[in-house]
Amino acid sequence: MSELDGIYEHLNELRIRVLRVVIVVGIIAVFLMTFHLEPISYNEVILYYPTPEPLDNIAAQLTNYFEINLVPEGVQLIQTAPGQAFFAQIYIAALVGLVAGTPVIIREIVSFLKPALKENEINVGRTITAPIMGLFVSGCLFAYFVVIPFMLEFLYKYGASSGLVTFLNIMDFVTFVLQFLLAFGLSFQLPVVMYAVSQAGITDAKFWRKNIRYAIIVIVIFGALVTPDGSGVTMWFIAGPMIGLYIAGMILVCLLYTSPSPRD
Repeated sequence: MSELDGIYEHLNELRIRVLRVVIVVGIIAVFLMTFHLEPISYNEVILYYPTPEPLDNIAAQLTNYFEINLVPEGVQLIQTAPGQAFFAQIYIAALVGLVAGTPVIIREIVSFLKPALKENEINVGRTITAPIMGLFVSGCLFAYFVVIPFMLEFLYKYGASSGLVTFLNIMDFVTFVLQFLLAFGLSFQLPVVMYAVSQAGITDAKFWRKNIRYAIIVIVIFGALVTPDGSGVTMWFIAGPMIGLYIAGMILVCLLYTSPSPRD
């Protein structure tokens, strides 16, 4: 088999695996855009079951939940153009689809890379699957219950102090919320990345201790770039947890690092 044939075979395999991921995420997103969660009480426990209701779907329910729990008091959530609420629901459905489809995404990535990985690298991949999911959910919960409410309240107090009535576009609101949920979900992967890189033999435990100053600088710059205001306050809600995660990852690597065999 020629080199070009080998490249074509790999590209074709990549296309098939990407298509599988798109199908899984698409099915979940369509479900969220088509069904409504109806509550039912069973032995004083509230359960939910799906019923077909495209106009009051699960994505719309999530949007309403975000509005009730995150929008500051006195702020009006509005739609300024036809279809904005619909596209906001599509964004939410797509993100939930990505999160729910993470096990499939990880499986397809590992399966695609498996022929090029050593045995210890494959074992590392299996070890970190559950922590990846747990840390992603933890990051999203931290952003939802701590960071986003504070940031919205902090930013919109400027308008209230001037006696202004604040209106928040539904697309801007949903984009803001999803941006921070995704940013924190991904940033909470830092300890797992540090552990995986070390166990794969790319770096060792000393690397993270030696470069902690540079890591903090990069994290602070990242926090400043992804926050919407220039106050220098809100960026620490991203930079602070990430610095803590870096230190936690550094400790984790020091405790669990096992000096894998050198790479070929």
